Amino acid sequence: MSIGDTPITVVGNLTDDPSLNFSQQGVAVASFTIASSRRVRDQATGEWSDGDTLFLRCSAFRKLAENCAESLTRGCRAVVTGRLKQRTYEDREGIKRTVFEVEVEDVGPSLKWASAKVVKIQRDQVPAPASGTEAPPSDPWAVPQAPVAAGAGYPSTPPF
Repeated sequence: MSIGDTPITVVGNLTDDPSLNFSQQGVAVASFTIASSRRVRDQATGEWSDGDTLFLRCSAFRKLAENCAESLTRGCRAVVTGRLKQRTYEDREGIKRTVFEVEVEDVGPSLKWASAKVVKIQRDQVPAPASGTEAPPSDPWAVPQAPVAAGAGYPSTPPF
């Protein structure tokens, strides 16, 4: 994130399936709304209830957008991180409106009350860097494994 951005992390439920569209330049854009409600305990009765709900419109781009559309569904609890953006527009009646949106940096399912199977994307499916240099190796994040003799346990130092 850049200096001056307003970082935000929101945990909530998707109100609908993400909609996947493509810009005129062919860039994938996934749009969805996340609803986040805090739980409030009534001191008099001791019961819990939902407090005010915050609805935030979210936009993800490129491969992240495609992954969102493929992985997330309505009602899914998700963790969204990104930049909070303010946008002003004029509605049909000519009244100026201001909305807050999240430009998604990262998103994933919440594992608090669910489980997920992560499928890693192969690096050869990711576009090469724009600098024109050669493509990255197939998995630059893989940790090289040092050979370990049978029964020897783990190496004393990490292999990196």
